[in-house]
Amino acid sequence: MTPLSERLGCYVLPGGVSDSRPAVTEAKAAEAIGLRAVWIGERYDTKDLPSLAGALSQVTERVSIGAAVTSPGLRHPMVLASMGQTLQSLSGGRFRLGLGRSADWRWRSYGVASPTLASLRDTADILRRLWAGDTVDYRGPLGAFPELRLPQRPDVPPPPLLLAAVGPKTVALAGEAFDGVILHPFLIPEAVSRASSLAKESCTRSGRDPDRFRTYATVVVAPDATPDQQRRAVGSRAAGYFQVRGLGDALVRANGWDESALARYRQEPELDALGGRPADKALSRDALADLAERLPEGWLSSSSAVGDLPTCRRRLRAYLDAGADELILHGTTATGLGGLVTDRDGT
Repeated sequence: MTPLSERLGCYVLPGGVSDSRPAVTEAKAAEAIGLRAVWIGERYDTKDLPSLAGALSQVTERVSIGAAVTSPGLRHPMVLASMGQTLQSLSGGRFRLGLGRSADWRWRSYGVASPTLASLRDTADILRRLWAGDTVDYRGPLGAFPELRLPQRPDVPPPPLLLAAVGPKTVALAGEAFDGVILHPFLIPEAVSRASSLAKESCTRSGRDPDRFRTYATVVVAPDATPDQQRRAVGSRAAGYFQVRGLGDALVRANGWDESALARYRQEPELDALGGRPADKALSRDALADLAERLPEGWLSSSSAVGDLPTCRRRLRAYLDAGADELILHGTTATGLGGLVTDRDGT
């Protein structure tokens, strides 16, 4: 059986940070304990994707370095293509470019159009053509680009293109036009199984090889954690995700949970007072953790990995057995994962 660590990656700098430098230490720790990949969740403040990925490419030798995720909406296709192949060159072929839609409120605030399924499909096509050496003349949802071309290309294959998804339409698009799908945290293993099957069916319908498609399930973990550590690592994230219109609904539907329970949760006074503003931007982590305790019993325990080390390992194996090719561990950095991934029985 493949060692567990070889199918695991983790985030560096999970959540909001004021200091970017610990990413270097965390990436080194991930490589030292045998993880397969490190992942960057871009934020437009101190978590700039190309800056972080470029730095990590120079302090690691083996781990893949992935974007999980960035949105294409703030970068012209030429900038995105250049960034992708430059990071692939710097890392010696270890970069993975994950794209996602994020939330509509963000793009309204920034004054740019929200990504759509059509624009994401076209972005993937433009990037592939540029990385293949083509000159691209494009007119469509992304705009009008009469002549796009990359004069120089590195001597490494283009980076894999991944798409973050929850709902079935986006999962199907991943199978149709991308090399893999990144599934959102707080999906249960059965939901991961359904998504993986749907994506591979879409691959087959599109004439692509489903065996080359990769499913990355993101799992929030809190191994051997105190109750307070579990609340902050798992509960605070769940409270924010389920509050977001569209995202929380998609998670509940994918898991087959009670949508009326989600509606009741969103009526909690603390959330109602926000008037639609995102809870994870307006409330403290402790306040979010308190809110998570009002989610239905069983939601978080069935969609994360908490408890002692053997329990957490079994939970991670359940996600792999359900169809995930790799897992992205969230909520705990590599410096706290050594006991979990250094599995003494070799599995």
